[in-house]
Amino acid sequence: MRRSIKKVAAGLLATMMIGTMLTGCGGGNKKDSGSSKKEASEINIGFSQVGAESDWRVANTKSMKSELTAKNGFKLSFADAQQKQENQTKAVREFITQGVDVIAIAPVTETGWETVLKEAKKADIPVITVDRQIKTSDDSLITAWVGSDFKKEGVKAAEWLIKEKGKEKGDVNIAVLQGTIGSSAEIGRTKGFKEGIKDQKNFKIIASQTGEFTQAKGQEVMESFLKQNKDIDVVVAQNDNMAFGAIDALKAAGKTPGKDVTIISFDAIKAALKKVQSGEINAEFECNPLHGPRVAELAKKIMKGEKVDKIQYVDEQVFTKDNTTKEVINKRAY
Repeated sequence: MRRSIKKVAAGLLATMMIGTMLTGCGGGNKKDSGSSKKEASEINIGFSQVGAESDWRVANTKSMKSELTAKNGFKLSFADAQQKQENQTKAVREFITQGVDVIAIAPVTETGWETVLKEAKKADIPVITVDRQIKTSDDSLITAWVGSDFKKEGVKAAEWLIKEKGKEKGDVNIAVLQGTIGSSAEIGRTKGFKEGIKDQKNFKIIASQTGEFTQAKGQEVMESFLKQNKDIDVVVAQNDNMAFGAIDALKAAGKTPGKDVTIISFDAIKAALKKVQSGEINAEFECNPLHGPRVAELAKKIMKGEKVDKIQYVDEQVFTKDNTTKEVINKRAY
């Protein structure tokens, strides 16, 4: 009897030791438990989107949703922040509680993320930012960013305008419809454009206000600009939807967009390219919203433990009437 009891005890002890060893290899660390599985199973990814404030944003969401599917090895949890950062913070915390493998964020603004990102890091969850950037005191809180060089876009717009109107003798009065204040797109495009025209003494920014990236607000602000300033030569709209609003306001005021007032816009959605072709918009600076494939690629590499570049710029171009053909418009995916 004593021998049999000893044998049972020894067996139980061995079983407990094996269980402890298995727990130590897998359950104690999130990355360890995930790394052995992610080759065969789906990657859980939580995506917090700004909202649906523009056609560009809708295209961006569509790209992410169409790429981060079960067919491609993903399980997507999507949260629409409706342009409120507090909604995004709440969503990210929910993703952390769910124990997702990767978090993707298209942030409303650049700041105010430190605390929740530290929580994600503590939970060992990598974070990819999309479109707009996030400023933190600790670079390790963000694994990678996918998007556009917004400052470069602003500089390109300035260079184009100098070629078009730089030799005019009188003042060139410019009105700027800014995007959401504090967003990466607004900050970059504003800074790039101002730096680009700083040596052009006859270029004067006579009005500047946020149109919040929406058509309705863009029209409202443009109407206000026109009441306060009789001589506006150029409108710089920091996205297409605000440009559409500005065009409506100009027409209502009896002005011909593209002729009486030069229109510069950003994003280059299909509807805007049609206005380039018709002459209502003079120059379009592309901001590519199709980030889904790049995010999917990054997520897979990160989960395999591969090192990725922190900055991931997407390819973009400039459109004017000279290169905006029907074929170009018809091929547009957004």
